[in-house]
Amino acid sequence: MAQDIPQAELLRIKSRLRELATGYGFQQLGVSGVDLAADEGRLRQWLAEGRHGGMEFMERHGTRRSRPAELVPGTVRVISLRMDCFAPEAVPAETVLGDPTRAYVARYALGRDYHHIVRGRLQKLASALVAEIGPFGYRAFVDSGPVMEKPLARDAGLGWIGKHTNLINVRAGSQFVLGELYTDLPLPVDTPATDHCGSCTACITACPTGAITAPYQLDARLCISYLTIEHHGPIPEPLRAALGNRVFGCDDCQLACPWNKFAQVASDPGFRARNGLDGPALVELFAWSEAEYLARTEGSALRRLGYRRFLRNLAVALGNAPASPEVRGALAARRDDSDAIVREHVAWALAQHA
Repeated sequence: MAQDIPQAELLRIKSRLRELATGYGFQQLGVSGVDLAADEGRLRQWLAEGRHGGMEFMERHGTRRSRPAELVPGTVRVISLRMDCFAPEAVPAETVLGDPTRAYVARYALGRDYHHIVRGRLQKLASALVAEIGPFGYRAFVDSGPVMEKPLARDAGLGWIGKHTNLINVRAGSQFVLGELYTDLPLPVDTPATDHCGSCTACITACPTGAITAPYQLDARLCISYLTIEHHGPIPEPLRAALGNRVFGCDDCQLACPWNKFAQVASDPGFRARNGLDGPALVELFAWSEAEYLARTEGSALRRLGYRRFLRNLAVALGNAPASPEVRGALAARRDDSDAIVREHVAWALAQHA
């Protein structure tokens, strides 16, 4: 039984876990307990205010999101791990954002889908430990279930939740991804990270849509990442101009954060930019057929958009681009698109260039 393992052996297992995690490409590992009562209260308030927008899955699972042992019975600890995802050799984010004829894709999504990268490494890590100590209870998550990954990572000492609501690490900024192992191993817990945002409000000022409504408060309904990725309907007209050329996610709050001067280049080659997605021309992407879209986004986080929302986002970006014959021609070619939402966004974009 996991509960009967002597404390000295648990310390050794935790130390060994850190060694194994490094070997599988993780930059940090920490362990937390499962008490998220304070975070549960904040989540309930956020949901009650409707700030989750159309993400009904945020409330679907009730308290299982904030009570790990309800989601995975027997869980007494959560092992949190982080992996740097800053894409090496990618066109700098500021360069792409400064050129309204290019499409901006969130930096974490330039290479392979991080869910696949991290999930595979988590499974290898757990399997390696099973081979050494015998069977134990665990379940791996990579943003793949009702898990409060940032509070758990904070409690595991991986970083603090900044004013933009992303996790920040003193040695690596915030450009990393997270994964978790829920386990019945009663490993020694780490000291929670402390807040180092101080009086800085750079992220709040940088947000194009004012989605960070106050320090540590995010309204997803205004967030460009939500609007371009999670939102399925029309993008609200008053917010379209603020999207600029961002077609998948937004990094502005992170780019403004002074802690990201410490961001580390990803060691895993899977995060390298693929198919020129680090700064492609908007008109080029808008000309992709659905078959091209499926081929060029295979294994990428962009695949989750689906072709319809991909075109929707590009139409908005083209509406915000400088007027040119190429832009007008690209939009006009899809004026009669078979999808109503694409047609509406194309009509709006064409009106911007009338």
